[in-house]
Amino acid sequence: MRSLVILLMLFSGAVVAAENEVGICYNYGCAQKATVRFDADDLVYINSFFNNADNAAAERNSIRLAIGAMSQIAGEQTPIHNDKARNNNEEDVDGRMDCIDHSQTTTAYLKFIEARGWLQFHRVLEPIRRAPLLVNDHWSARIEETSSGAQFAVDTWFLDNGQPASIFPLRAWLHGAEPHG
Repeated sequence: MRSLVILLMLFSGAVVAAENEVGICYNYGCAQKATVRFDADDLVYINSFFNNADNAAAERNSIRLAIGAMSQIAGEQTPIHNDKARNNNEEDVDGRMDCIDHSQTTTAYLKFIEARGWLQFHRVLEPIRRAPLLVNDHWSARIEETSSGAQFAVDTWFLDNGQPASIFPLRAWLHGAEPHG
């Protein structure tokens, strides 16, 4: 059956990832691309973060943890396990990720979660850019709380690969919010 689906995709010209796959990018500016595959155990594990999310705040915490888990799994399949917080000491390291890579990859993870119906209180938006100074651009994934319309940055750039995402109210993030510690 899988072969038939692949043949149909090739024939139609469509580029569609299988339902258990996510496209990620790395090596700054999405210079490299890879496909991460989540097996049945991975899916159960990722979904488990959402089991008790009964309000928007709890769901944002679930998102933080799930994104960290997905990044860790991706790091087992790709060189992104080499990615360190911010852009520290990464020159020429295969798997390094700048904020563009992080925003695109995190958005892909979020869309994967959303497509599976695991989000009940948020929807995924396109990545957002902040530019407090001309040479200080920064990008992040973004979600919106469906009941209030409040938007949040989901930022994985601040910590090493596999750590939970940082989530900030969008207004705070746009003004330079960073995790403490």
